[in-house]
Amino acid sequence: MLSSAHLVPTSVRLAPSWIRSSSRSFMDLKALLSSLNDFASLSFAESWDNVGLLVEPSPPHTVNTLFLTNDLTEEVMEEALQKKADLILSYHPPIFRAMKHITWKTWKERLVIRALENRVAIYSPHTAYDAAPQGVNNWLAKGLGTCTTRPIHPSKAPNCPTEGTHRLEFSVNHNQDLDKVMSTVKGIGDVSVTSFAARCDDEEQTWISLNCTQKALMQMLAFLSQNRQLHQKTEILSLEKPLLLDTGMGRLCTLDESVSLATMIERIKQHLKLSHLRLALGVGKTVESPVKVVALCAGSGGSILQGVEADLYLTGEMSHHDVLDAASKGINVILCEHSNTERGFLSDLQQMLGVHLENKVNIILSETDRDPLHVV
Repeated sequence: MLSSAHLVPTSVRLAPSWIRSSSRSFMDLKALLSSLNDFASLSFAESWDNVGLLVEPSPPHTVNTLFLTNDLTEEVMEEALQKKADLILSYHPPIFRAMKHITWKTWKERLVIRALENRVAIYSPHTAYDAAPQGVNNWLAKGLGTCTTRPIHPSKAPNCPTEGTHRLEFSVNHNQDLDKVMSTVKGIGDVSVTSFAARCDDEEQTWISLNCTQKALMQMLAFLSQNRQLHQKTEILSLEKPLLLDTGMGRLCTLDESVSLATMIERIKQHLKLSHLRLALGVGKTVESPVKVVALCAGSGGSILQGVEADLYLTGEMSHHDVLDAASKGINVILCEHSNTERGFLSDLQQMLGVHLENKVNIILSETDRDPLHVV
């Protein structure tokens, strides 16, 4: 005989998402770093920048939780530790200048100590994400409206399309001379050779083309200067690294349709979730003046935007004199504070990395990270 039962309703408290997601698989730190570089190569970063893995716990190190922040402050570090982060991706590098000691004296030294004590790695992409096609500046441009964009300063490929940095070309008249030249080339090394028959002034010649390093070039030129009778018509070409499509610093954005400056201000406020921003009107301009071309650079854009022809400059911060210079040329300037032009990108990054990493790690956003400046 079956007895009846009464169901008693109970309340269920859901754990925060960063806890509920902890059952996901993990990734080895080195494999994760490789995937992050595939997402946006660190070779995109500016030469002065300090990017990549900045703090590494003793290996092996596995990552279950990836924690995203724009700035790694002590408050943000405390949050990351509470949420059991294994790797902190800090857009701005918390270590920039060389540290001569690691003590409890300064806040940046304390960050390193706490990270190592708690086995937390720290990684920073900074200007690599500024330059990337799917990076910070492209995200900033999304707030302008429908437009076409291109980098203000395009990035170059990390390597030349061919071996070497220079191309040396010259012609040789006789086979015995050719043998001597080729023997010398083989002895130098770091040289790739192409040769083909040519006819000049009714005379058969062999045209030699060498791709070589700077050092090999100097050795070849020394040989040719000592054997002037062997060659004719010497040419030296510098091999440039090719420009990368849609990759580089800053963005020059041309709107499909012009809008008033007032309309653009409201679009930017909405995109960045700001109630206030700073505006410098260009000489002769009003808030009703049309805006068709916007030059932008997330963060501190003075050096990137300088000299660019546009109706509006959009960045986080610029020097007083750079603002005066732009305004004198009739260019409007909008400043939003440095990290306010960057931080919103992290929500997009969270989604993109989730797909790129095939949801193998739990990716969470800092809730305490914020711009240090407030309007009061």
